[in-house]
Amino acid sequence: MRVLVVEDEPMLADAIAEWLRDEAHAVDLAHDGGAALERIAVHDYDVVVLDRDLPVVPGDDVCRALVASGAATRVLMLTAAAEITDRVAGLSLGADDYLTKPFAFPELAARIQSLGRRCRPAAPPVLHRSGVTLDPARHEVFRDGRYLSLSKKEFAVLAELLRADGAAVSAEHLLEKAWDEHADPFTGAVRLTILKLRRKLGDPPLVETVTGVGYRFA
Repeated sequence: MRVLVVEDEPMLADAIAEWLRDEAHAVDLAHDGGAALERIAVHDYDVVVLDRDLPVVPGDDVCRALVASGAATRVLMLTAAAEITDRVAGLSLGADDYLTKPFAFPELAARIQSLGRRCRPAAPPVLHRSGVTLDPARHEVFRDGRYLSLSKKEFAVLAELLRADGAAVSAEHLLEKAWDEHADPFTGAVRLTILKLRRKLGDPPLVETVTGVGYRFA
């Protein structure tokens, strides 16, 4: 998934981002509400992890703007305020979930995974197609019972191809979902990752190139 972490404490923001990247998510960072709104206007995020106490533009205003835009993006609010009234206030703004600090990173990751499922069309927890099985929770991939050792990017790209259920997926979409905002669209990263993925999947080939469109999983 593509996740935006909006947190004004750099060490905490970096720690969250590192944890989520280890979970094979593409993660962007913003340290104030203004920067968050700029990124949201450019990128199609699945989940925004949003601190309520932000400089420049408060987290509440960022949440209101995101909800008003009609985007399918899900919002997980973070705050040091643990009172029930604070949680109710955050949820009433349109946030989808609410987590108080301090929190455990595994719980944060699990909540993000749950929110990500809500912003997509319903899909089975474990993805199957043409003898390939991908388990997002366990980060495991098998082809005809054979375990495949994939990099984080290869795993993320394969997951997007499987979720498309036979439809073609553009390189731009794969870049948007599997890489963060620092990725250079002209580096050929998607093409190289597809090449490595094909090699690991083996024969017969399963990832097809659709000329002028992108890639399709057979």
